[in-house]
Amino acid sequence: MADSHTFVLPNSGHNFDAKASKMGMWLFLFTELLLFGGLFLVYIIYRYLNQDAFLLASFELNVWMGTINTIVLLTSSMTIAMAITALQKGNAKLAITLSWLTILAALSFLVIKYFEWSSKFEHGLFPGMDHFDGLPLGERLYFYLYFFMTGLHALHVIVGGVFIAVVIRLIKKEKVTKERYSLLENSGLYWHLVDLIWIYLFPLFYLIH
Repeated sequence: MADSHTFVLPNSGHNFDAKASKMGMWLFLFTELLLFGGLFLVYIIYRYLNQDAFLLASFELNVWMGTINTIVLLTSSMTIAMAITALQKGNAKLAITLSWLTILAALSFLVIKYFEWSSKFEHGLFPGMDHFDGLPLGERLYFYLYFFMTGLHALHVIVGGVFIAVVIRLIKKEKVTKERYSLLENSGLYWHLVDLIWIYLFPLFYLIH
């Protein structure tokens, strides 16, 4: 009987830790959704009040770059989901490879966003520049929201990439395994949030017309 308890208790403790970890992640994601939900609400109000200005300002964005970044993030959501499945099946090597592909997608997204933002700097559309200060209020509000919301999202992309990189290291050290995969699962949940937010940002800013 004593031996039986010796084996059951650790598993029970692990299951409790995994559930607590996932619950904590869901609560954190909920606060993130509240944050971006508030920003989306602000956007909707200002867009309603400045419809023509928002439409005109949206023509300054590169729809193709936005579309490519959307595809990149959708693909990355698939690779991180596949990584979780691979680890659950005991294939740590494949899980690591797929996780690195997710990070590569994150870097690709940021590089594309860098070039996109650079073009806005060149055209003087960043807040504080002379050309920007001469724009009508509605267009300035559009670019304020564009840079703040996409910048905040890019920060989440960086955090998500670092999170996954940490998990990769733990997989290599066998601290995240087939039996203990909750940390990789949590990184996947966070990454899906990053993807979800962009799915809303893309049409709101890029597809007004």
